[in-house]
Amino acid sequence: MQDFLKKLRWPDYLIAAVLFVFFGYIWLSIEGTLNYRWRWDVIPSYIVGWHSGREEYFANLLLQGLAATVRISLYAGILALILGTILGVARCSSNLTIRMLARTYLEFLRNVPPVVVVFIFFFFLSQQLIDALNLERWARGIARQENNQIWEFFFGEMRRFPSLVSGVIVLALFESAFVGEIVRAGIQSIPKGQREAARSIGMSRIQELRYVVLPQAMKKVVPPLANQFISLIKDSSILSLISVQELTYKTVELVASSRMIFEAWITTAAFYFVVCFGLSRLFARLEKRSDKR
Repeated sequence: MQDFLKKLRWPDYLIAAVLFVFFGYIWLSIEGTLNYRWRWDVIPSYIVGWHSGREEYFANLLLQGLAATVRISLYAGILALILGTILGVARCSSNLTIRMLARTYLEFLRNVPPVVVVFIFFFFLSQQLIDALNLERWARGIARQENNQIWEFFFGEMRRFPSLVSGVIVLALFESAFVGEIVRAGIQSIPKGQREAARSIGMSRIQELRYVVLPQAMKKVVPPLANQFISLIKDSSILSLISVQELTYKTVELVASSRMIFEAWITTAAFYFVVCFGLSRLFARLEKRSDKR
């Protein structure tokens, strides 16, 4: 701590003072102009509640939303990585039709507002898929079972399982466009000489990608993919528009029922910050370790 303070200079103190005055002004404006009554003491009960009948703690609205956000982001990230890798390989294909189809998909998603993309995929794809597979009936059957703790651990409340699937599909399809461009850039960064050497020893196109190009490309794209995963967590808040009960949706419910506007949204912002900042520090440390090897 002392070493950190020694590194500070007068511009650092000036910036800290400006920020302190700015947030102090906002705080006084909220209390004075809006005549807002803060109720921070109630917020912890909406994170972890106490069930008087069972005499045990339970995850309340905000913690339920955070858990749903983590689940959706994890599953959507895995699916987006698979789809994005396929799209990235397709963008580098020698076949013009495959290359143009992949580029059309990527350019459409990257140049259309995410809200529009979410609604398009939700109504025209994910919802149709859920209805075709009859997931709602299956999820209700699992929810009636007594021993469904494993299902709930991985997917949350099973009655909301179709909503979870919708969110994962929509978010993965949207994020796969950005992952595809990252993978495409990684593939094209591999020197052509290595590809030619692979072909000279009799490797096929698939073998060349599997043993030579993709292993090297994936190492190069790990940092941007990590940043994209952090963006995916933040983009998951858009799913509240299609009634996916993640953190933002639960916060809207809390605000509507308690009128704690500032406390609820500040707490939600803190949750997002802790998760995203923690992941960014973790990925940065892993990147440094990989550079040393």
